Amino acid sequence: MMPFAISAQGPPQTPSPQKHYGLSSPISLAAPKETDCILTQKLIETLKPFGVFEEEEELQRRILILEKLNNLVKEWIREISESKNLPQPVIENVGGKIFTFGSYRLGVHTKGADIDALCVAPRHVDRSDFFTSFYDKLKLHEEVKDLRAVEEAFVPVIKLCFDGIEIDILFARLALQTIPEDLDLRDDSLLKNLDIRCIRSLNGCRVTDEILHLVPNIENFRLTLRAIKLWAKCHNIYSNILGFLGGVSWAMLVARTCQLYPNAVASTLVRKFFLVFSEWEWPNPVLLKEPEERNLNLPVWDPRVNPSDRYHLMPIITPAYPQQNSTYNVSVSTRMVMIEEFKQGLAITHEILLSKAEWSKLFEAPNFFQKYKHYIVLLASAPTEKQHLEWVGLVESKIRILVGSLEKNEFITLAHVNPQSFPAPKENPNKDEFCTMWVIGLVLKKPENSETLSIDLTYDIQSFTDTVYRQAINSKMFEMDIKIDAVYLRRKELHQLLPNQVLQKKKTHSTEGIRLTALNDSSLELSVDSDDSLSVPSPTSTVKTSPLTGSSQGKGSLVPVVMAVSVTNIQATEVSMPQGNSNESSGGFLSESILQNTVQPAVSPPPRATVTRVVSSTRLVNHPLDLQETQQQKYLILS
Repeated sequence: MMPFAISAQGPPQTPSPQKHYGLSSPISLAAPKETDCILTQKLIETLKPFGVFEEEEELQRRILILEKLNNLVKEWIREISESKNLPQPVIENVGGKIFTFGSYRLGVHTKGADIDALCVAPRHVDRSDFFTSFYDKLKLHEEVKDLRAVEEAFVPVIKLCFDGIEIDILFARLALQTIPEDLDLRDDSLLKNLDIRCIRSLNGCRVTDEILHLVPNIENFRLTLRAIKLWAKCHNIYSNILGFLGGVSWAMLVARTCQLYPNAVASTLVRKFFLVFSEWEWPNPVLLKEPEERNLNLPVWDPRVNPSDRYHLMPIITPAYPQQNSTYNVSVSTRMVMIEEFKQGLAITHEILLSKAEWSKLFEAPNFFQKYKHYIVLLASAPTEKQHLEWVGLVESKIRILVGSLEKNEFITLAHVNPQSFPAPKENPNKDEFCTMWVIGLVLKKPENSETLSIDLTYDIQSFTDTVYRQAINSKMFEMDIKIDAVYLRRKELHQLLPNQVLQKKKTHSTEGIRLTALNDSSLELSVDSDDSLSVPSPTSTVKTSPLTGSSQGKGSLVPVVMAVSVTNIQATEVSMPQGNSNESSGGFLSESILQNTVQPAVSPPPRATVTRVVSSTRLVNHPLDLQETQQQKYLILS
């Protein structure tokens, strides 16, 4: 006898109408052609070297680890039940379960990826039990390493490494006496009488399960999502925290594509993905199903009711109640960048369809450091590795605030932050210091009736650093030696901070001459003039701030970041920057050795810029010790 039934044989039946998915009718019900299947197989072969598929042995190891963790949860809940004197019949059937969500639950996790898990417990098990007795139980387990609890997080979590696999475990207590094995977390009635932290913890599983129930073919969805996630990572547009899209948002876009082309295979779905979302009329929302109201008084995304929701630029709405916009971090710049990447992807997949290119071209990473002519480099440093890890996390979570400020500048068309961070050179090689940097590419708008563009970014950067330092102080993370620095560099000066292997990547998909889609200005274009036509300050134009005082590191005065950019082919003009106290050695970030070793172009020294006027302003600033002080600032207005 066969252990598994393969299929039921019987008389031919009249095919039932195809199930309808999504809010609208499908765009096409066409079945795949032989060429589509061949292209799909080629796509699979192209993806394999990138490590997007996990070996069966490793997959079975994950399953075994989750079984051990699930048994550990059941054992712990029984112990809690006994300690609280529950009746024996209840204890024997009390249950408890580990659910998974995220990329693992969707079936698109890569080699070595972590697992997002949720511990579901009955009503008599408290959150405090999870962070005390369960934490202690994990600590005693020999296979558990790197155990740490983050109880005060927006979504509280226990992080650990179980037999070499990193796992994040959330906790939710349901209003049930026991947790059955066949519990379906998509049941909205489970949310009744839950505290907001439990609802947030449940949200990941509920959204993931809804997505899988809303696609017509799960295997086609998974292969397409693997390809799109890899493409997004290669093209530096995979980061929810920095204003691009995270994993769940990419999954929902792919799921919507699958709904519109329910019979298509992955090669077709990848191409249609780029077609649909390069032409999508944002900010119209992407929805996988009709939003439902459950009368549980939970906040949901609804621009008719919530004025703040009307300002979301690229709304992608989660399908599980309470519906939320998963892309509230998207900014004008990040949306522009993603739409251009969608258009590039569509062009490449069209070439692949015509056999003019291979799938590998889709995953070629464009060189971010050849893409723009102007860059701001943010540097975060801390004296110890532990402080650095926390500090980098805080700074990264606030970078989108700076991007938002830069976008409001009338002369900045686009501010594109690279989601990839890099180790930064130490300010003092003889001092223990851990440094990380992020790079923001800028596109500037040409001014009318002017040969030179002067931009003062002092206020934007100072406001950003004030925000970060204030958050560090409020969260009791602040230490005197943690710092943020900001450096302005031209493209040809990036080698002073970035290693050659980063800068010398293949130059592909340059934005030179490519038109950008803007919110309200269809005339915005990327500058196509050469580097030699620029007039900018030297790389010593650095803001070094101490928390909230607005002063330079030490007692020097604030150093404004002023960019003077020539927009014609006139001779480059040197711009002098105001300096802090000359006795302060920390007045500029770059060490003398870096500056002295900079290769200078073989041209005659350019003339100095003329300072036409000096403007003074008095600014009220907040001191970390809640003192108030005024600071005199002088801004050079350059012409």
